[in-house]
Amino acid sequence: MTDRTYLSSPDVTQAEEDALVRALRSGWVAPLGPEVDAFEAELAEATGRSLAVALSSGTAALHLGLLHLGVGPGDVVVTSSMTFAATANAITYTGATPVFVDSDETGNLDPALVEKAIDDQRGSGERVAAVVPVDLLGKVADHARVGEVAARHGVPVLVDAAESLGARRDGRPAGADGVASIVSFNGNKIITTSGGGALLCDDPDMAERTRYLATQARQPVAHYEHVDVGYNYRLSNLLAAVGRAQLARLPRMLERRRGWRRRYRELVEPVEGLTVFGGPDGVDAPAGDDHDNFWLTSVVVDEAVTGWSTDDLRQHLAAADIEARPLWKPMHLQPVFAGRPAYTNGTSERLFRTGLSLPSGSALTDAQFDRVVEHVEAFLAVRR
Repeated sequence: MTDRTYLSSPDVTQAEEDALVRALRSGWVAPLGPEVDAFEAELAEATGRSLAVALSSGTAALHLGLLHLGVGPGDVVVTSSMTFAATANAITYTGATPVFVDSDETGNLDPALVEKAIDDQRGSGERVAAVVPVDLLGKVADHARVGEVAARHGVPVLVDAAESLGARRDGRPAGADGVASIVSFNGNKIITTSGGGALLCDDPDMAERTRYLATQARQPVAHYEHVDVGYNYRLSNLLAAVGRAQLARLPRMLERRRGWRRRYRELVEPVEGLTVFGGPDGVDAPAGDDHDNFWLTSVVVDEAVTGWSTDDLRQHLAAADIEARPLWKPMHLQPVFAGRPAYTNGTSERLFRTGLSLPSGSALTDAQFDRVVEHVEAFLAVRR
């Protein structure tokens, strides 16, 4: 009986254990503390931001970021349809309505459709309070073009970089774009604090307000005084210590995943109708050049050419206890968001139907990855 091979399991070492023990022995076991302060400073430096606020999740960061931008009931927020539900959920928490926009061929937000969505919504009398583009599966979106569109309409941009920490585009690190951005440290992300996230910005007032709301909006007096509704959204000192150890190891994790991406490219290159998803990714780029973070490597299948589907491959791998997962089901197809405005071109629906993510984690051993490759090769051999 073999152990299950996961898409992206946590990559933890003695460094994380030592960091956790250090935090425990410091006595700062309650929320906040010196590890949180240090983690925030290191995150800001890594992402080219002035400030970071460590929070309990990327979803919490999105929620508080939207609140600071004044998003509320009656507003609409333009966002990516091809994303995890957390993006749309955070918009809904504010009372605003998500307006879903389809993808370009990389799976990221289509800037031309962003413009159409803003024009149409304003033409219908709606207040477009923000644009929330998502960096999909570790590839930074075209924030230059999205930002130009948003700026032309006077709409702020809050970037959902939950999946792209460590990537670069146009010489800028993931998380550096927009009025603010958010990152996630969920258990399957490129670095993890088991659960957590952060809001990244350059505005001291935004960082201060976010910290205030994230700590139950307590007033600075001896007794408990509240003039605003707050949230219990701050990251613990213990988890921040783990995050610091993970962040220090991020370059090594990137290189490990980059190696898997290179091997997957070599595997699928000879197979007509099978391609690695996402387009140019900088897999062979020199250090410091633009690149994805290779969080998840996915493939796209042209069933008319191959004669088999992504679900055929997924079921074959599942029989060997190897996890593989379809790309995100677009939000405009999700029952919970039925009836919400959507500007579609068919791309995200096609990618959901034809895309499959394969094991890509930096914690994978060489033997585990070899086993994945062997099973993919065996599948392809039978169907050629």
